[in-house]
Amino acid sequence: MSIETPLRQDAGTTVQHQPMLQVQDLVVRYGRGRKAATAQPAVDGVSFTIQRGETVGLVGESGSGKSTIGKAILGLQKTSGGTVAFQGEDITEANPSKRRAIGSELRAVFQDPNSSLNPRKTVGASLAEPLRVRGVPAPEARTKAEDMLERVGLPREAVDRYPSQFSGGQRQRISVARALICEPKLVVCDEAVSALDLSTQAQVLNLLADLRDELGLSYLFIAHDISVVQFLAQRVVVLYRGQVMESGPAAAVTENPKHPFTQALVAASPVPRPAEQAERRAVRESLGVRTAAAVAATPGGCPFRQRCPLATDLCATERPALRRVGEADVACHYA
Repeated sequence: MSIETPLRQDAGTTVQHQPMLQVQDLVVRYGRGRKAATAQPAVDGVSFTIQRGETVGLVGESGSGKSTIGKAILGLQKTSGGTVAFQGEDITEANPSKRRAIGSELRAVFQDPNSSLNPRKTVGASLAEPLRVRGVPAPEARTKAEDMLERVGLPREAVDRYPSQFSGGQRQRISVARALICEPKLVVCDEAVSALDLSTQAQVLNLLADLRDELGLSYLFIAHDISVVQFLAQRVVVLYRGQVMESGPAAAVTENPKHPFTQALVAASPVPRPAEQAERRAVRESLGVRTAAAVAATPGGCPFRQRCPLATDLCATERPALRRVGEADVACHYA
């Protein structure tokens, strides 16, 4: 199921006109053998593209398949169907040597900075490691590490400190520096700010936006809070139980959502102003959307139908195709 028409790749197309990333009809099932073949997909026919210098936000509740998509793109999760193309080249089944070859151009920032920082190594050693693997001499790698720390707002002398000597927000800045030190083309940010307090979140988001504009980076920004995605992303893809519910320009999806699930997601997003928060709570209650805990996943039809106030018998028998509604593509029979 395609969200948008893929770019036609003919003899006259240059690399500059290719999407940075193109995910087409991606399917991921967990398990092995016969069990995997009959299991409900964690990701079910997801398609989207990321252009050069663009940020696409992937948003949804826990268990919607967001992180699974990120892992499939990074080669950390085997796919069951569909394709992932990076700079026009299919990397869906890329072998380890191919993954190493593109490792400097396709990087990641995860939720827990400790997952990418060895507590027994200095920050400088952790930052220099991917450079040293690629044959960069130690003195040059150290200088690049110092430069990168400075770029993310930390002092150059921090290169000789250990991760435990920094706050959580500072460690996440170091994780960003580690991801960017090889000058990548695309960075997958998987819940990169969800563990931070609001003020630190804002600092890291501003940093990511500044680096994107300065370096021409592309981001796949994965989060569960649609307001965070709205700040950074130019386009947003909304997932529910492995399927795309709505996709389009960030302003259209977050300010004028068409799908009942997106409407509920926006209404549930916290804001710092009590009056607006109370208004959102009233909107959420008026929508009549049931909580996720109240329903179980069932195959066929629209995955959101058991929570949706608009659902009919048609929703139980026919999976809604993505269709253009206003500026966005929406998977709903009644949007």
